Amino acid sequence: MDEKLWQKCVEFHGHECGGLMTGFKAAQYAAELLALGRSPDEETVCISENDACGVDAIQVVLGCTVGKGNLLFHLTGKQSYTFYERASGRGVRIAARPKPEGLKKGGTLEYMRPLAPSELFYAMAPALGLPERARLFGSAECSVCGEIAAEAFMYIEGGKPVCRDCRKAYSRLSV
Repeated sequence: MDEKLWQKCVEFHGHECGGLMTGFKAAQYAAELLALGRSPDEETVCISENDACGVDAIQVVLGCTVGKGNLLFHLTGKQSYTFYERASGRGVRIAARPKPEGLKKGGTLEYMRPLAPSELFYAMAPALGLPERARLFGSAECSVCGEIAAEAFMYIEGGKPVCRDCRKAYSRLSV
């Protein structure tokens, strides 16, 4: 295990925990399977199925971030991640294997530390396709609140742009 890189993850996240180790090992496994390095732009893409601690390690190890548009969320609550190497289109979905029952608090971290990523995760074909590159959108002013939002997230009501927060939902049925 690369202790120096692990410490960078801990510093970014704020503390050591099993969740951070999960993302760290998943990122290492993806790097191994797809020959990935740290992504300066959108060369590597991660679709995370959770919004937990492990995502912080993926940001540090592989350089996938929300701001660059190469870290996306498909929230299923699973400790699973799909990684793509954009140039070739190659991808892999990495899903956590079950851990032994009865691990005490903090036990996950110590259980995972010595194991190879292949012992902790299943690797399979991606279920989700490679996302398109991040797009740049123009901005528009909401006619209700006056705030600026990307045009792709605006609605038209009464011929005027309206943001998601100000939009009046339309439903003829109560559910």
